Amino acid sequence: MTKPAFGPKHIHIDELPNLTDATLILGFTGWMDGGDVSTGTVQRLVDFLEARPIAEIDSEPFYIYNFPGTMEVTALFRPHIKIEDGLVRSVELPDNTFYCHDDAGLLLFVGKEPNLRWRTFGECIFSFAKKSGVSRIVYVGSFGGSVPHTRQPRMYTTCSDEALLPEMERYGVRRTGYEGPGSFSSYLMSQAPDAGIDMVSVIAEIPGYLQGTNPASIEAVTRRLAKILQLPLDLDTLRSASTKWEIEISTAIDEDKDLARKVRELEQEYDNDLIDPESEDD
Repeated sequence: MTKPAFGPKHIHIDELPNLTDATLILGFTGWMDGGDVSTGTVQRLVDFLEARPIAEIDSEPFYIYNFPGTMEVTALFRPHIKIEDGLVRSVELPDNTFYCHDDAGLLLFVGKEPNLRWRTFGECIFSFAKKSGVSRIVYVGSFGGSVPHTRQPRMYTTCSDEALLPEMERYGVRRTGYEGPGSFSSYLMSQAPDAGIDMVSVIAEIPGYLQGTNPASIEAVTRRLAKILQLPLDLDTLRSASTKWEIEISTAIDEDKDLARKVRELEQEYDNDLIDPESEDD
């Protein structure tokens, strides 16, 4: 890949698309990727659309690898390696890749939330987006909450401009209310107006009692994005995977009486929320 003639030096470009009024979809591992919903959803869109890789952000300046502390803590920062028969087979450094699908007017980005230099990393994203013809960014994320695995995840949105909120609400998402430790995506949201790009998020509330990849939530968010972006995708394979996953999870939970009782309570709370006449989703 070659370095661009514009913008930050840390972005390496193979191809600069020439799109008009395009959308960039972002997925990050890290703070808001529970169930692999952020990166899993965007990667599946890449696969469905057969989007091609066109650029990448150099990982070297943005991540901490040697973090002091216990092995449990430092393992969260160190690159994953694979050694076989006394030989190092692979070292997996963070990968931050832009993909493009011209016909859909889409850029897609799958990467890792940076540990360092948020402003510079953000400049890389905004600079490449603007040069490629992007006018809107959609961030996909998730958080662990009280939604049971047998129900659809609730969706929330944050927008860079108040005028964008009604449009997002038409797609069945609630307005976010939150105060606490922040994500890189929220930082990007705060900088989007200065960059001259609209930005919205689609955040799924997923079961907080589960660990690992959540195919059902990935399917639900992918379907919602397909509707927002008007993408004619055949998602039957996602439906099959999520149904199989839900059966496996339900079978395992049925063997734990305390957890099964807790799930039934969550189901009742969820259903009551749907029929509450004062619910904002009513």
